[in-house]
Amino acid sequence: MQVQNGHVKRLTDNEVNSIVLEIVSTNVATTYITCPRRNQVLGIKLPFLVMIVKNLKRYFSFEITILDDKNMRRRFRISNFQSTTKIKPFCTTMPIGLSGGWNQIQFNLADFTKRAYGTQFIETLRVQVHANARLRRIYFCERLYTEEELPQDYKLYLPLERNQKKVKESKKVEKSVDNVSRATAPPPPPTPPKPPTPPKPPTPPVEVEPLNTSPKEQISRNVSEHTVPPTLTDITDENPPSTNEEHFEMNGEKDMADATRAEEEKEELVEDDLAKPEEESQHDDDLEKI
Repeated sequence: MQVQNGHVKRLTDNEVNSIVLEIVSTNVATTYITCPRRNQVLGIKLPFLVMIVKNLKRYFSFEITILDDKNMRRRFRISNFQSTTKIKPFCTTMPIGLSGGWNQIQFNLADFTKRAYGTQFIETLRVQVHANARLRRIYFCERLYTEEELPQDYKLYLPLERNQKKVKESKKVEKSVDNVSRATAPPPPPTPPKPPTPPKPPTPPVEVEPLNTSPKEQISRNVSEHTVPPTLTDITDENPPSTNEEHFEMNGEKDMADATRAEEEKEELVEDDLAKPEEESQHDDDLEKI
């Protein structure tokens, strides 16, 4: 570790609620931490390097020294103040863009070694982190893992994810409390059945008399209602009337014929009565003559 015009200290970050290492300096090159010490080597053969870093919106850089299959030491320098990638025989410089807040940097050492130098990655020798940043974790892995697969200390918790997790935990607690209360509470009493409603009595049909009927139609309707159908002995026609109106017409014609016949008989009787005195008078005259 080397510090000049800056500081390296441990503190608690409010966003991740965890202890982090802060590296701050006015000069990026003069303040840094390195692992391992002096001329020692790490000897880590895992190809992926993962760093959980907080962007302080200042210049920041880190270096990784590796050994390839040609027994050559190669160095990768990554920084946020460079815009182009430069490949040299022993050092490669690359730009990096960090978003605001906490970032997770995933570095594939085997892939970069093959693309930059055409050799195979063997192992990592040294890691050096310069100012200005906050470090939470630096670890190597054989492959990239999801958040669910990582241990608790290697996860990156953003404020939104933390709040969502708290909300989910509170919902789980509420559900468990509701389940316990439902299990302990007695079942509600059954509701009594409603009495059946009595059926409504049917309304009697209303007879409506037709409007604007002539007197003749009313008389004919009343006569047809009060006429008594004839018995079998009174019916002389082979085809009896099918309706009351036809029956009424036939009875009317019969009555008129009877009335005319009776009048004729009365006239004949009157004529006979008139003729008898004349005959008697003639007979008396004949007697007188004799």
